[in-house]
Amino acid sequence: MTEHENGSKQDRGKYVDLVFEGGGVKGIALVGAFSVLEGRGYEPQNMAGAPAGAIVAALIAAGYGAEELKEIVANLDYDRFKDQAIEDRLPMGRTLSILKDLGIYEGEAFEEWMSGLLEARDVRTFGDLVRREDVDLKYRYKLQVIASDVTERRLLVLPRDAPSLGIARPDDLDVARAVRMSMSIPIFFEPVRFTNRRTNQEHLIVDGGMLSNFPVWLFDAEEPQWPTIGMKLTRKPEAPIGEELSEPVPRGGVTQVIGYLRSLVDTMMAAHDRLYVEQHDFEERTIGIDTLGVGTTEFDLSPERALQLFDSGRAAAEEFLDRTPGGDRKPDTVATG
Repeated sequence: MTEHENGSKQDRGKYVDLVFEGGGVKGIALVGAFSVLEGRGYEPQNMAGAPAGAIVAALIAAGYGAEELKEIVANLDYDRFKDQAIEDRLPMGRTLSILKDLGIYEGEAFEEWMSGLLEARDVRTFGDLVRREDVDLKYRYKLQVIASDVTERRLLVLPRDAPSLGIARPDDLDVARAVRMSMSIPIFFEPVRFTNRRTNQEHLIVDGGMLSNFPVWLFDAEEPQWPTIGMKLTRKPEAPIGEELSEPVPRGGVTQVIGYLRSLVDTMMAAHDRLYVEQHDFEERTIGIDTLGVGTTEFDLSPERALQLFDSGRAAAEEFLDRTPGGDRKPDTVATG
């Protein structure tokens, strides 16, 4: 055991691992919850997330504080991410885009935005986010991102699964590209096409939430040294963890098909992680955040509505931490060092 691991319990009293659920534009609620943890002195060690959760986790890992994140997401024009190629704007363009590119929007605008924020903090690859050199890949990086490899029909935990994509050193994987992989909502965004240069096989990478939208299992350890806290987007605070918002399926044309497919994906995401939460008693270590009826792809979200989501996250985290005196949580079996 290293000197770091032998540090006093007091030194690690506010260490915590954080897991952020995906939820599209609802991710600002995760920022609200994080702001409370930050305000009470918690120090994130390992973080993980899928789609929106991956975005928030990546920016925290890069060094952004809660107030900075609030400013970023509260004033974000989500419509800027609805980037389309010229041919996509023609009559029947959406249908053609889905048939040709397997998605409506390019996703390039998002990746450029994400790269800019990360590079502002001198973060480009996962090598810039190494937390400790003396541990295995599971705990080496401050950040882990969940994505889904449709070609291989498997879940990806990035960067440690980077070799399966032909990247020999996980340190070399671009962080913004990994987050872009994770947030590729099927049909809505084009999948990331990644060619393994060793095998010449093209991998289609999509939304990590398809296989695990709330990867609370990621930091399991038999002898935890500090807690893992999950942040989950729910229908309302009093609803059981796992009861996500059920968005109505639009009727008519391509919109109906997209809505139907998205509902199928949402069902898979909810069922997979709900089973784990129930079996491992993780509900007691999860902040359930009311999403106020906001939809995953509600890209016309107003600044006022975004701030309401932020406040909802704050309220949920304050209630969670106030369950015990001083908001201190004891390490439990689903936590790590």
